[in-house]
Amino acid sequence: MDFGPYLMLASLEGAVTAAVLALTAIGLSLVFGVMRVVNVAHGEFFMLGAVLAWWVASHVGGPPALGFVAALAIAPLAVGGLAALADMTVLKRVAYDPERTIVATIGILYIIQQVTLMTYGPEARPVEPPFNTRLALPWVEWGESGLQLYWPWGLSTTSYKLFVIGAAAAVLVGVWLLMARTRIGLLMRATQLDREMALAFGIPVERVYAMVFGIGGALAALGAVLIVPIQQAHYLMGGDPLLLSFIVVIIGGLGSLPGTVAAAVLIGLSDGIISVFFSPTLAKILATLLVALVLVFRPQGLFGTGAK
Repeated sequence: MDFGPYLMLASLEGAVTAAVLALTAIGLSLVFGVMRVVNVAHGEFFMLGAVLAWWVASHVGGPPALGFVAALAIAPLAVGGLAALADMTVLKRVAYDPERTIVATIGILYIIQQVTLMTYGPEARPVEPPFNTRLALPWVEWGESGLQLYWPWGLSTTSYKLFVIGAAAAVLVGVWLLMARTRIGLLMRATQLDREMALAFGIPVERVYAMVFGIGGALAALGAVLIVPIQQAHYLMGGDPLLLSFIVVIIGGLGSLPGTVAAAVLIGLSDGIISVFFSPTLAKILATLLVALVLVFRPQGLFGTGAK
């Protein structure tokens, strides 16, 4: 097989990574943008979504699609509710102080992780995808008679991976519509711009914070539900999503949703391509170096705004 088809296959794998990473990172960026809270427990919300997806799918009878749809509906709602509860019982009591919230979310991280270990166990468990048809991918090449379309041997993907990309894109559009076109989004943006002024105008800021923290956790759990048929659920699987989400948010700009999506696509595609042609470790090293360069030359991120 020529280099081109290999690159196309690697790009598709990277697009799946980028789609799930964008969902996870957008939740982290949303929480920081509105609440100015660095949620260190965000990766554990991702892990909890995957574990709950396995639990729901394994307890729902019938075809795999039924269990997956049930997990897609239940897991994000459950994790989002837990995140909102954590905000009201923990973060609210430390007055959203930046230093204390970091310590508090680290505590939430270990509580969720250890409770999951005691109840779920250390095993990695898969969730059967609702559909997984193998699709051959065409390749266009310039030949003697002009452009020729052919199907190289081994160049294929699955229908479920294409579904993950499409579903993540639809959810991201929904988040944008929520922020830009709804009253809830207006309240969130008003709280983000000036908390004291929002309080003066009668906006229930604490409720907005609980809702934002819940939405952030639900988005992380949704990304986990989408990826768990490809990667097995495990109680330690929250570390990589948390690290990559922080990388994406720093590169894109803290609190910038368009920047977060753009950075997720950049990191996801580069991770997929470099992992296929070289190694996953090299991909993580290059991503970390990119973060260092951004912090040195543009501390506010590629799409962020500097302090005024």
